[in-house]
Amino acid sequence: MTEPLSDNTADVIVVGAGPAGSTTAYHLARSGLDVLLLEKTEFPREKVCGDGLTPRAVKQLVSMGIDISEEAGWLRNKGLRIIGGGVRLQLDWPDLASFPDYGLVRKRDDFDEQLARQAQKAGARLYERCNVGAPVIDDRTGRITGVRAKLGEDKREVTFHAPLVVAADGNSTRLSLAMGLHRREDRPMGVAVRTYFTSPRHDDDYLESWLELWDRRGPQDRLLPGYGWIFGMGDGTSNVGLGVLNTSEAFKELDWREVLKAWCASMPEDWGYTPENMTGPIRGAALPMAFNRQPHYTRGLLLVGDAGGLVNPFNGEGIAYAMESGQLAADVIVQAHARSTPAQREIALQRYPRVLKDTYGGYYTLGRAFVKLIGNPK
Repeated sequence: MTEPLSDNTADVIVVGAGPAGSTTAYHLARSGLDVLLLEKTEFPREKVCGDGLTPRAVKQLVSMGIDISEEAGWLRNKGLRIIGGGVRLQLDWPDLASFPDYGLVRKRDDFDEQLARQAQKAGARLYERCNVGAPVIDDRTGRITGVRAKLGEDKREVTFHAPLVVAADGNSTRLSLAMGLHRREDRPMGVAVRTYFTSPRHDDDYLESWLELWDRRGPQDRLLPGYGWIFGMGDGTSNVGLGVLNTSEAFKELDWREVLKAWCASMPEDWGYTPENMTGPIRGAALPMAFNRQPHYTRGLLLVGDAGGLVNPFNGEGIAYAMESGQLAADVIVQAHARSTPAQREIALQRYPRVLKDTYGGYYTLGRAFVKLIGNPK
């Protein structure tokens, strides 16, 4: 039985209900647009992440009207502790007009769900277990006009239609690839691996960032490329992980799970970062950085979050930028939607890559230079 057409047609389709997709869908729905939000898994679902949110991300949560009180299960932190070169710096989040003076910690498996449910409450139509395959492309114009998907347990084939599609389908973004947008090899890529340990440090008030990772297993101590983090989750566990960049020689040949174990083994014993205290497996994920997929808008397709390589090359932060790009994309789409001709809508949509470049371009260029530097141990 085929559903009535209207259920499968919308003003905008957003593919992927991670932070980028859910934020985009929320702001679009709030502005009165009809939005389909398609998520291939079902909630709650696990994602590899540091779980630490900077004030920049907190600002986005506040904009979405999410209850970020401690009663609602959010753990606040006061700032960042940086460890490296024999120095420990403890930096409180600054008092700024534009950002709050605290960060938050929340497990990703339920963080993403909160954002998706908030988009739903705003009016977005969320389909879980909806695995998007090929784009539907108009032969005459080459524009994307929808997506084909397999829905539900029985993998029923469904086609969804919309004049605009937002790719929020993460680092491997099959949708962008199908539209001919390939990753730029001249942009840095990172890998993050992390796990959880039961630890007395679970209620640390600061997000901790280690700028040096030492591998002390060989005859000689070796400095590893990348940075480590320790975030107290407030629930008896710590999230311990590391991010490594492909600008280093060692990137391809090292087993990062082993590197994480070696780094944890060099920690003080009373922190409890030992194999027997590990509460889950070590998981890894790619960190696409510094606009590594472009253009961010083409032929009816906009890229947000990891799909557009929006991870910050300085600190590996992705969530704040994913959410910000979602809000920026939604603003552009809402303005374009209000124009009266296709040509005028196109002019409005072409603004999106420029907005991203104006917002992050200079900063990410600096970041690319920075990752080349730290990829070289000298």
